[in-house]
Amino acid sequence: MDNYKQLGFKVMNNTMIINSDDIDKEGCFQKEEPIPFDFNNLFNSQNMFEEIHNYNSMAILGDCIEVLKQIKSNSVHLIFVDPPYNIGKDFGNNIDKWDTVEEYISWCKEWIDECVRILKDDGTIYLMTSTQHMPYLDVYISEKYNVLCRIVWIYDSSGVQSKKIFGSLYEPILMFNKSSKSKYTFNYEDILVEAKTGAKRKLIDYRKNPPQPYNTQKVPGNVWEFNRVRFRMEEYENHPTQKPEALLERIIKASSNEGDIVLDPFSGSFTTSAVATKLGRNAIGIDMNDEFFEMGIRRTGIATEYKGKALVKEKVRKTNAKSKYIREDK
Repeated sequence: MDNYKQLGFKVMNNTMIINSDDIDKEGCFQKEEPIPFDFNNLFNSQNMFEEIHNYNSMAILGDCIEVLKQIKSNSVHLIFVDPPYNIGKDFGNNIDKWDTVEEYISWCKEWIDECVRILKDDGTIYLMTSTQHMPYLDVYISEKYNVLCRIVWIYDSSGVQSKKIFGSLYEPILMFNKSSKSKYTFNYEDILVEAKTGAKRKLIDYRKNPPQPYNTQKVPGNVWEFNRVRFRMEEYENHPTQKPEALLERIIKASSNEGDIVLDPFSGSFTTSAVATKLGRNAIGIDMNDEFFEMGIRRTGIATEYKGKALVKEKVRKTNAKSKYIREDK
């Protein structure tokens, strides 16, 4: 039904409402054209970067810090940040390895502050990075802003694990906003999951009078289990650190509403924008890699070609990215 809503049809209680005005003389549906979002109004001046957009999605090619500086303050509802982790991944046009941890953290602080500046007062940011670097950013954000939740995304093992140390099978996500006094969106009813106590075990809560069955649904905790994106999955794109659509769907449903602006400054495979537009949000994705920029144009339905080049999905099984973190000798 979400697709019908995006096309302009009225949907109520998961049922499409059809009026006589929705049907033309030939008996065919006639839909209203979607109202285009004015992306240009979000920027302080004329765009100084390469971009392309349609009515609900904008893809930007450029350095995220320079682009963020051009966005007006207090203008974005939700920001999902999945930056390079400083672990040596090969993204084709650059490798995410800084000379020192201090340089990496300093760089992160710069875009964190810009993200908070453009965030609405009631907006929310979700930030990811590697397990070894999150403590530095957690402390910085806790002291300067307001941490709402510390989330752990756990996933299945590929079967190849270290024989010298316990393998890493999770990634941390920090959920935060501007201050402890700031209001924020949390649509808990949109993200309910199965409660095994009530749905599977059929247990009775005898603390209530009269006794009642436990709820069959509940709000997720802060440990999220989603499979990593595999080659055989339909959503797979040629990107070394692609995040699953299900993870972004939970974040976007929980912390934004239809018509809100969702921004991803390190878009990569543009999963954030793809999911946001499917859910009726307006998406802005930024990336400095030409290949990923074109991926975003195609994946969010902005265009099927760009500068005369047809944008076609071609899956490649293997990337040049390294999955193991290289520890320095001590």
